[in-house]
Amino acid sequence: MTDTPSTRSAPASRRASAEPTAWTGWVVFAGIMMVLVGTFQAIDGLVALFNDDLYVVRPNGLVVNLDYTAWGWVHLLLGILLIVAGVSVLSGRTWARAVGVLAALLSAVVNFGFLPAYPIWSTLMIVIDVIVIYALIAHGRELRNDEAYF
Repeated sequence: MTDTPSTRSAPASRRASAEPTAWTGWVVFAGIMMVLVGTFQAIDGLVALFNDDLYVVRPNGLVVNLDYTAWGWVHLLLGILLIVAGVSVLSGRTWARAVGVLAALLSAVVNFGFLPAYPIWSTLMIVIDVIVIYALIAHGRELRNDEAYF
């Protein structure tokens, strides 16, 4: 008896690579959150650069004693890095996952240092960074180049 095309099934490895899993949504969520957090980081950086009188806490009241101009540049550059990494994650780049984890980790540390100036906002950013790190580490391989969104 011979196998007909309708009764044969594809090998498991080919089936698994052809069908996206439900966990792909976590990686897409992480990429979108990275772009969003990066945008907010860049806005925080621009505010610190152009209008540092907006912050209530004096620079010596921060966890790291830097003036707001230095914090502004750190936030702005980190925001740009997060935006680039987030778009790259959405386009399925393998290197972007590692850069995204490092950028989210850096973002959490920087926001911890900026906590006295914006406590609620910084806490929210740290929580989002932790979720992004989880999504990229646990499910980062789910989004491949052939399933890219950009």
